Amino acid sequence: MSTTLCQVMGFLVSSLGIGGSIMATAMDTWSTQDLYDNPVTAVFQYQGLWRSCVRQSSGFTECRPYFTILGLPAMFQAVRALMIVGIVLGILGLLVCIFALKCIRIGSMEDTAKANMTLTSGIMFIIAGLCAITGVSVFANMLVTNFWMSTTNMFQGMQNVQNRYTFGSALFVGWVAGGLALVGGIMMCLACKGLIPEESRYKAVSYNASGRNISYRTGPYKVGSGYEADPKTRKGAGYEEAPRSEDGRRSYPSKYDYV
Repeated sequence: MSTTLCQVMGFLVSSLGIGGSIMATAMDTWSTQDLYDNPVTAVFQYQGLWRSCVRQSSGFTECRPYFTILGLPAMFQAVRALMIVGIVLGILGLLVCIFALKCIRIGSMEDTAKANMTLTSGIMFIIAGLCAITGVSVFANMLVTNFWMSTTNMFQGMQNVQNRYTFGSALFVGWVAGGLALVGGIMMCLACKGLIPEESRYKAVSYNASGRNISYRTGPYKVGSGYEADPKTRKGAGYEEAPRSEDGRRSYPSKYDYV
């Protein structure tokens, strides 16, 4: 019962994590404009992985997608790749985990196969969670670096950089989603141990006789030369012993004697 509960809980937690990763990747609030020095503004800017948006004080919002790929920073593209890889691995892990659930019986699938599938899905969830956490952390590091560079330029009197960006809500969603996927993957790996049958853990080989036990007894026997004739077969009806000659040898009739 505990193994089934652990497996189902791991599946549900991982599903929430993968869903959160998809939501964080699609959100546009990865970085938002810092309003510390200017709390009252007519324009509010925020950016995501796929487009940048501008919201005016009148409530009108305009978003513009990134029409270039090579013009984006390398770290920005790396964050995109990590989030996409994490989502793909998470979806594949969910598909494998559905067929590996102990409460679902498909055909004559053995518990050993379900254990292997559970372990595979758990590893996929762990990798997906690590990809999400790494991608969000890399983007957060980029924001921190740009924030302090913008602050330094503002204190030095440079007016070319005025907008500073801080953490958006998508970063926190991505961190929580990656943590849930990681925890769900660990629970699936723990549930794998309980699905392995007891007889397959210790593979002992036993040999059993196919028939009844037969005991052989050795009796007394007489050692002979192997060339002696059986006395029972030597004497019988119609048997006549050949006459002996003077030197003690037997003389057998020749073929000319019957002519």
